[in-house]
Amino acid sequence: MPKKHWKTLSTWVNYLTNEGFDPKNQLCTDDFAGHLARNANLSLKAIVGIDCYAYLAGQLGDKATATKYHGIAKDMVGRWMKLADAGDHYSLVFEKPDTWSQKYNLVWDKVLGLHLFPQEVYDREVKYYLTKQNTYGLPLDSRKTYTKSDWILWTATLAKSRSDFKALIDPIYKYAVETPTRVPLSDWHETTDGKQVGFQARSVVGGYFMKMLEQKLSTGKK
Repeated sequence: MPKKHWKTLSTWVNYLTNEGFDPKNQLCTDDFAGHLARNANLSLKAIVGIDCYAYLAGQLGDKATATKYHGIAKDMVGRWMKLADAGDHYSLVFEKPDTWSQKYNLVWDKVLGLHLFPQEVYDREVKYYLTKQNTYGLPLDSRKTYTKSDWILWTATLAKSRSDFKALIDPIYKYAVETPTRVPLSDWHETTDGKQVGFQARSVVGGYFMKMLEQKLSTGKK
């Protein structure tokens, strides 16, 4: 299947190589939050995407291409860690240490077993997140107190220990049980009072199963 679409995949990886690391002012998956330049979490998506292309190239037997793009991704990792470094965490946008955000896109580095980022990145972020939680969950980032519950389950999957994972997902269970908004479960809610902000009954809540996917894939590799 990758070979059939290789031309398109190559177009995209070259775009990511040229434009993905330090994103310009644009929307991301969280489009409701508005445009943002130098988005560190969006940069993570590009880095992981580039390494996935390298992996596919290797699967197709193109070792030269695999080596080239894996090297590009690894180089970006070091640069990312420097530009996003905010002391006890990594920032929402590059070179703004007074900001923070959930780095949910990092989950694919772990789930797919790419091992691009060192464990210290995961550990530092999770430790910081545990200091930022509200009654009904971890805010999406430092701009607002609302969150996306599916992203929290992705973010929680970064945790090394069961206790840290549980500490991050327990407020989501509390939200699901106690939310005063009587609609099919909303994936966009306020972490302070548990009320729906927007969205309801969406298929994205399939993201709640991210930890199960990570466990299934890691078991399969063993």
